[in-house]
Amino acid sequence: MLDPRTAGRLVALALIFAFFALTVKRGSFYQPRNLESLLRQSAVYATAGLGMTMIIIAGGIDLSIGSVIALTVVVAAWVLNLPQGASTGPATATAIQYWLSDWPVLLPWLAVLAALTVATLAGWLNGLLCVGLRIVPFVVTLGTMMIYRGLAKIIAQERPIYPPADSWLSRLMDPTLTSQTPQRWMLLPPGVWLLLLAAIGAGVMLQYTRLGRHIYAVGSNAETARLCGVRVGQTKMIVYTLGGFFGGLAGLMEFSWIGGTGIPTTAIGYELSIIAAVVIGGGSLSGGEGSILGTLIGALIITTLSMGGQQMGWPRPVQEMAIGAILIAAVALDYWQRHWRLKE
Repeated sequence: MLDPRTAGRLVALALIFAFFALTVKRGSFYQPRNLESLLRQSAVYATAGLGMTMIIIAGGIDLSIGSVIALTVVVAAWVLNLPQGASTGPATATAIQYWLSDWPVLLPWLAVLAALTVATLAGWLNGLLCVGLRIVPFVVTLGTMMIYRGLAKIIAQERPIYPPADSWLSRLMDPTLTSQTPQRWMLLPPGVWLLLLAAIGAGVMLQYTRLGRHIYAVGSNAETARLCGVRVGQTKMIVYTLGGFFGGLAGLMEFSWIGGTGIPTTAIGYELSIIAAVVIGGGSLSGGEGSILGTLIGALIITTLSMGGQQMGWPRPVQEMAIGAILIAAVALDYWQRHWRLKE
């Protein structure tokens, strides 16, 4: 059963969707192609939001998540672009031979492993710096945001990496329901199914495991949690590491979404949309509150506003203003609710 706050956000999503469904011309907003595109676009924010939800519940913040996504994209493309040598043709022209042509299934799996490992290590480093240096997460992750973005640019040599051919990894977010591809039987893109599985796993962990209870306890009151035997530092390390892992999953989706290209400047500003999705979904920046379902709803609200605004012909600044207004309203609602609970 939904709690009243989550139900309220679900109603808000329904109202926003209904507004665009009625105002966008020719009823195109609720056509299957547009609905599938809505799910595909929100998948990156929602997947990264799974880890961000845990971080915010634990009383932290991660401004580096956009750079982690970009780093994941670049590492995946770099592995897929590995050359195995050069061959000389009859006209003495030299052609580069790539491993992807010989290993079209295995090499993408290696790219996934490498990208997720780098992203998870990036999250682990965020946690280590926050816990070890005892510096506020805002400052730490602001610094690592620039470090990870710079590392992505160094790996890519400040230009896009173009793998020599498409692979199953670059088709992770391709349309299925509205296409005639062999993957149509899946109904939804593989990346969306991956998001749903990850969300179920994250939700079960937060609600039904000791680690989940510890995460909420640390965010509610770290000192009280420590007195109760909770390893606060270890818990924070875990949530930041998980944040990096889910950022890596989001990066793999972003890699497919932008056409299977390693662009080091991708995902700029994503950290704001991801944090906004968590907060709009009920996550409290004071810690101790938040839910996976709420974050999914928040990501859908942001994407619905963005897509609806585009189809209505709204300028980009107007779309950003609408999302910003909803974010302020969500934070204000959280403050009032806390204030009312303290007065009771």
